[in-house]
Amino acid sequence: MSGRFAHFFVVMSMGVDWERIRRLIEKVVEYRGYELIDAEFKGGGKSSILRLFIDKPDGISHHDCELVSEQVGTVLDVEDLIPSSYTLEVSSPGLDRKLVKESDYSRFEGKLARVQTRIPLNQQKVFRGRLQGLQDGKIRLELPKGDLMEIPLDVVQEARLEFDWAAERTGKKN
Repeated sequence: MSGRFAHFFVVMSMGVDWERIRRLIEKVVEYRGYELIDAEFKGGGKSSILRLFIDKPDGISHHDCELVSEQVGTVLDVEDLIPSSYTLEVSSPGLDRKLVKESDYSRFEGKLARVQTRIPLNQQKVFRGRLQGLQDGKIRLELPKGDLMEIPLDVVQEARLEFDWAAERTGKKN
């Protein structure tokens, strides 16, 4: 499997094997037939939150989130890999889902996206347009005026889908 994988934003104690925790969560989520889009661990002490974002081709229901929450919570409790208390939240990635894996850029080709870079490209850091896939390690984005922008993956800070209000009004499911 190539590409970037779901990752943790860690804001807490050292000595915790976050890679092992991520692999364990991913294994449980995928075994149930879902895709782990992203995982975040934020906060500290009793206010720590572990957020999981899951998806499947026909979308995520409340029941899906409940099922994954119960199963991941049980496995994490049994393995006891997180030494402090935390709140586990499981949800869909939403209409503005993050684009995390390289395959996401092809999977959502034709969809509107917002890409933010760590460094300026053409004197700007935020680009909006239609995804035209990924080629040679560069996101291909058709800008509103029709120009094609190629953004190297290694300079991307964050990429997300954007809801296409115009397509929704006309009934197109681009």
